[in-house]
Amino acid sequence: MKTKNIIIALLSATLLTTTGCESFLDEDPRSTIPSGEYYKNAAQAQENIIAMYRLGAPVRYGVASSAYIGPTASINTFLTGYFSNNYEGQELVCLYSRQLTRQQNARTVSNTMNSIWNESYQAINVANGAIKHIPEIDMDENQKKRLIAEAKFFRAFNYFYLVKTFGDVPLTVEPYELLENLFLPRTPSAEVYALIESDLTEAVSVLPAAMFTSNGYRLTKYVAAMALSNVYLQQSKYAEAASSIRIVTDSPHKLTANEDLKLESAYNQLRTDDRLSEVIYSYEFDEAISNSGRWPSYAFSSAATSVFDTYSIFERVYGPSNAFLNVYKADDLRIQPNQFFHWNYTNPDNDKKWSSDAAGIWYFYDEDAVLETGLGTKDWNIYRYAEALLIAAESIAKSEGVTAEAAGYLAEIKARADTKGKTAETYSSELQGLSVDMFVEECWTERLRELPLEFKMWDDCLRTGMFPVISETEKGKVTYQPLIGAKNGSGATIKESDLLWPISMDELQRNPELTQNEGYN
Repeated sequence: MKTKNIIIALLSATLLTTTGCESFLDEDPRSTIPSGEYYKNAAQAQENIIAMYRLGAPVRYGVASSAYIGPTASINTFLTGYFSNNYEGQELVCLYSRQLTRQQNARTVSNTMNSIWNESYQAINVANGAIKHIPEIDMDENQKKRLIAEAKFFRAFNYFYLVKTFGDVPLTVEPYELLENLFLPRTPSAEVYALIESDLTEAVSVLPAAMFTSNGYRLTKYVAAMALSNVYLQQSKYAEAASSIRIVTDSPHKLTANEDLKLESAYNQLRTDDRLSEVIYSYEFDEAISNSGRWPSYAFSSAATSVFDTYSIFERVYGPSNAFLNVYKADDLRIQPNQFFHWNYTNPDNDKKWSSDAAGIWYFYDEDAVLETGLGTKDWNIYRYAEALLIAAESIAKSEGVTAEAAGYLAEIKARADTKGKTAETYSSELQGLSVDMFVEECWTERLRELPLEFKMWDDCLRTGMFPVISETEKGKVTYQPLIGAKNGSGATIKESDLLWPISMDELQRNPELTQNEGYN
């Protein structure tokens, strides 16, 4: 079923290139073909919906096509100064992000912003076409409702990525089929969020109550509820987030258990197994049809080229500073070698060794790809149950207090990472003695420890308005200070204008209704 979905998505690319503009504000709108031409029957409708699984915002997290720079979403974490790209001398968007100098280098940064803007709006245009035209097709009503719900999920997911990146963005719910209303002004973020919430709420009500990995890798109620909870949390709507995330915590999804504290740990299972019940939503890969690109080569630094012959280039395109690694206590399982990170490796086939003073990312390591095939197959997890527990803990604490339920969710995360045998029950009892503010900061810190490789860190800074200051001398100690005015992990001072990316200069030239974000040339 997995391979079939990837094939359908790739075959549907021809429909996508004619269904929507190459750019939201295409310089040649005559190339726009009315999307109604591609919604004549159920097969066409399904192909267009499946194609959106591999277009726009999901691509930002899952696709690693370059040897020298990771997925677009990874760049946001560089703003914290705690992560860097060893090749940032070439990939200047990474350097300017870490140094917080994007404002003076908007033209260079615009190249990346162009692809985010164009591909997200292309996906939105396809979704708008589906939502408009699928009701007109003579087909099974239940299938019709499901396809529309999937389209609404992807429209919401793409708008969510855009609004976090740019702030106010043009909002349209109509497909571009006529030469009118091509140039739209920016819509207030609150209105964009209102559409996102509405779309995801409908998706939750329609999509099947099943797990993504056992549902043909198609969207489910729990994927939509997870995204909706994420959207609410990003806006500090804690009561709403608590309500929607309980749909996920009451689902069949569960946290992966440690089989041991070495290569059968939960983190190594997450690294190697695509079908765990912890996986809520992932970006699929397949060796024969669509492999994972450069992901396996990101596990090492460039010195690994002498150790393996499967990839001609290895590069640490996304790696933590030693200062960041102090976020873990010394006995935290996640900081032990060959869990999230690693520093030494011996090729079992030729005994050649790789070592590094800077941590490589063991979580990216794909054994078959690196040792044999040069083709990675591991899916990329966009949402997993660990994040659901962390959302639940924080949102319940903020809206209802530090209840046993909230403490229990956070305790599960802490207990899984404990190497001393401390139980979730013990953690829960201790956590219930904290004030709401102290408990919430524990949630934030646990997000730093659990999700550092999934590109969520800058989103957390934006939504909380706080910056994590990781102690240089006391492992595991983190304090928080207001985001504006804080020094990031590379010593650069965070400014108001650092909170958003610039609108692409190409889009500004195409659309006279657009205005640039403050602070950018």
